[in-house]
Amino acid sequence: MGLYWAVLVYPSNPEKVVVLGLEVVGTTGLSDGLSLCNHHPILRKGKAKRDQSGETRETDGGTDQIVLTFPMPPQAQAPSSGGGGGAAWRYLLLLLTGLPLALAALAFVLQWRGGGVDDPTARWPPHAFPGMTDPTPPSFLSSSSSSSSSSSACAQVLTASSGPSFPYLRGWSFPFDSHAALHPKVCVQTSTSAGLDQILPWLFYHKVVGIAQFLLFVEGKAAKPQVAGVLESIPGVKVVYRTPELEEQQARSRIWNETWLASFFYKPCNYELFVKQSLNMEMAIVMARDAGMDWIIHLDTDELLYPGGGAEYSVRHLLAEVPGDVDMVIFPNYESSIERDDIKDPFSEVSMFKKNYDHLPKDTYFGMYKEATRGNPNYFLTYGNGKSAARVQDHLRPNGAHRWHNYAKSPNEIKLEEAAVLHYTYTKFSDLTSRRDRCGCKPTKDDVKRCFMLDFDRAAFIIASTASEEEMLRWYNERVVWNDKQLNLKLLRKGVLTRIYTPMAIVQGLRESGVFTSSIAASQSLVNDKVSLKENNALNRNGTKIEKVSRKFITVNSQASARKILQAVEPTGRDSNVYAVPPLSPPSLDVHLVELS
Repeated sequence: MGLYWAVLVYPSNPEKVVVLGLEVVGTTGLSDGLSLCNHHPILRKGKAKRDQSGETRETDGGTDQIVLTFPMPPQAQAPSSGGGGGAAWRYLLLLLTGLPLALAALAFVLQWRGGGVDDPTARWPPHAFPGMTDPTPPSFLSSSSSSSSSSSACAQVLTASSGPSFPYLRGWSFPFDSHAALHPKVCVQTSTSAGLDQILPWLFYHKVVGIAQFLLFVEGKAAKPQVAGVLESIPGVKVVYRTPELEEQQARSRIWNETWLASFFYKPCNYELFVKQSLNMEMAIVMARDAGMDWIIHLDTDELLYPGGGAEYSVRHLLAEVPGDVDMVIFPNYESSIERDDIKDPFSEVSMFKKNYDHLPKDTYFGMYKEATRGNPNYFLTYGNGKSAARVQDHLRPNGAHRWHNYAKSPNEIKLEEAAVLHYTYTKFSDLTSRRDRCGCKPTKDDVKRCFMLDFDRAAFIIASTASEEEMLRWYNERVVWNDKQLNLKLLRKGVLTRIYTPMAIVQGLRESGVFTSSIAASQSLVNDKVSLKENNALNRNGTKIEKVSRKFITVNSQASARKILQAVEPTGRDSNVYAVPPLSPPSLDVHLVELS
């Protein structure tokens, strides 16, 4: 049975409209509508035309015009009691309404992590992830009186946030020093006086990217028991203290009798640090070889290795692809470009970096040079000649903090096209005063040349020594902070600036997973023992005065102590003409213009 509406319109009388309700028994379709028009006494005057929608019918015959409107009946309607078709539509509507609600409820249940539903990660075996030896969450610092003051001072930087975003990092032991570790084994050496808030993120980040061994030459804050005790408790870390015995041993190094570092001897501040770093690198070569390391890299604790271009985000994989005849791999450095003056944790808050000259087209570099320098002396605030990794082998020696050399040959070196060292320089406003406090030079243009190698360091020292805090902050925003968003966007599009988020994500994940705090908590017994030992030594001193070696190092005309790497051969003729590579600024625009003229 089908229902139809017939609307009759008479052109001779537009106000006259007739609406008829017609009922046809049986299954109705297109042919039924046509038959209805042909046989009904009123509709017979016209011929009905039915479109595909079945909504409108128009017939014209004689003076009358008839418009028919038909509903679309079901294609097949089983004979049933009245209202069966309506019930089917109601069931369909109920299904379409209830199905999304059911799916939403299912999704909520699957994502739920409480209410008696176990976390699936808790059911995974300990070996499900490399390095995960204990799947239990780490224990955080307690509020007991035994907690050290340095630990609480680092709490804001090292403690976890509201919840771990990387639960798979919980309980990692990073066993890269085990015999089962893959090759090549990479060692990082540093000389530092920083605290745990800087060293721990730096150290564990490099563990994540594949560093197996750390040789930390510590002094100042880093040598305090509350800091050094934590570092010594971490597997794969060797702490070397700057003691009078160490200085005496380094004073007898063969380096003092050679010329490649002589121009840096007996000068204050950065020159003294440069010599100290070179002597520490010399000792680190022997330690790295004894530990079975294949590569050694010198880094500062404000630098992170960025293994771009590798099959994996791994320094080890990157160096594994280096040909066997290559002795040294150079990592060009990128410099941090901060966008605020209130940075507290650079590794977690800085994502914008200025690319190195070696990773830019020459036309782009010099074409955007003035906009990229923003009135500063050079393209980079500090150095621009990168850092290097050296293959541990016979006759290896340092060549300053940025390069390595070999007494027996000129090393074969390559420069990486995508990997880099990320240098977080002057990222905190307090860096101005902290650098000033480490140096006793006079804030004059002549005297700062005696203390600092780079122009920006000299300018920053003078400002920090002579200006008020308000003036320092204004100068810092003009010279260091990148707060011009339009300029930033332009340089990002040109490729001079770039965004790198991976180190930030790794450090944040490590922090939120409790890796830093669990390391501090696990070392408290060792820290307490060190503090007690230091106090006992201070009480038990009998007044014997220990002779202190000069900070500028004494020159001893004697044979160097036995060194398996450094004493094997005398320098070659080519080596005598090689001098230490200091921190160097990138190529300047003035030099480029002179070359073109």
